[in-house]
Amino acid sequence: MSLADRWLLPDGIAEILPAQAENIELLRRDLLNLYHRWGYDLVIPPVLEFTESLLTGLGSDLDLMTFKVTDQISGRTMGLRADITPQTARMDAHSFKRQGANRLCYAGHVVHTKPKSPLATRTPIQAGVELYGEADLSADIEVVSLLLESLSLAGVEQLNIDLGHVGIFRALAQATGLDQVQELALFELLQQKATSDIDQWVSGQIAQPDFAALIRALPKMCGGIDVLEQARAELSKFVPEALHAVDELSNLARVIGERYPKANLYFDLSELRGYHYHTGVVFAAFAPGFGDAIANGGRYDHIGEVFGRARPATGFAVDLGALNRLAARPSASGGGILAPEPTDAAGWAAVQALRTQGERVVCTLSEASLVRDELHCDRELVCENGQYLVKPICK
Repeated sequence: MSLADRWLLPDGIAEILPAQAENIELLRRDLLNLYHRWGYDLVIPPVLEFTESLLTGLGSDLDLMTFKVTDQISGRTMGLRADITPQTARMDAHSFKRQGANRLCYAGHVVHTKPKSPLATRTPIQAGVELYGEADLSADIEVVSLLLESLSLAGVEQLNIDLGHVGIFRALAQATGLDQVQELALFELLQQKATSDIDQWVSGQIAQPDFAALIRALPKMCGGIDVLEQARAELSKFVPEALHAVDELSNLARVIGERYPKANLYFDLSELRGYHYHTGVVFAAFAPGFGDAIANGGRYDHIGEVFGRARPATGFAVDLGALNRLAARPSASGGGILAPEPTDAAGWAAVQALRTQGERVVCTLSEASLVRDELHCDRELVCENGQYLVKPICK
């Protein structure tokens, strides 16, 4: 083993050094305080738990992303969480049951076996909210509003939200009579936005010309609010079951547009993030110059069923690292005060008083270890005529 092998990190694993760490931590606190003001209770789920509960209800979506280990006590398989949503669903079903709406929030690391994109980290820090027990569209409106508040608080200047609804594709697949294999194949093609491949697949699989035309049109149903009217017109005759989903998107967009007129709403009716467990509205937040979504969310009403308590659910998760890179926020690392190591009670009291006021005070322990440029102090504590005073450092 070379010397370099002892400090090199695995691909996709990154450490966070002081300047970024302080900014991310302050952002985490600000977001959790925001969620608290909206009535969400903080939970801290374990990083590691049995895969039976960690992966239950999400199928293969998270299975391949989850590191698995053997518990040396029970012999059962455990997993490092790749998402916090199923953990909060377990809490709502068992350890923190409420009869009415249950609002939960969290912030912590998740671990992925592979990065979601070439430049993504495998250990992102997520913050998010989950709202259980409310089936009405008002719950979806609340979580989308709170996501926009989160982005605004973080300093993201351009608010871009992509909206979709998995109910549209499900209704179309059912009306067309697709079996499970066909539905999965079409789902994969839609996620790739492969219009030529979709055309070829439809030609070989769909005999009814009206449904074939609708499937070919679905990937093109994207853009501004006018897309919803287009969808309503094209779906009403052959897939009326999808109109409820279109109406939900329309009503959500109306309220969000009134509340956040500067937000850019983009509709993509073939967007099926989390299709295997989402049941309604799905959404994602994007920022200019950042290819991946910085937040994802949606409705997932059936996830609690496997825990013995099926409850309506909706929520979102934001990537704190991405938010920190994008945010137009002032740096958290301000100047500090350089102080001599206190040798008497008055000096110690002066140092402690400054720290109580929120100042960063760095004491010089010895001249040998003192490298002023590394301490980022712009002031110093000096004793003049028995009085301790804070003065600017003369460069």
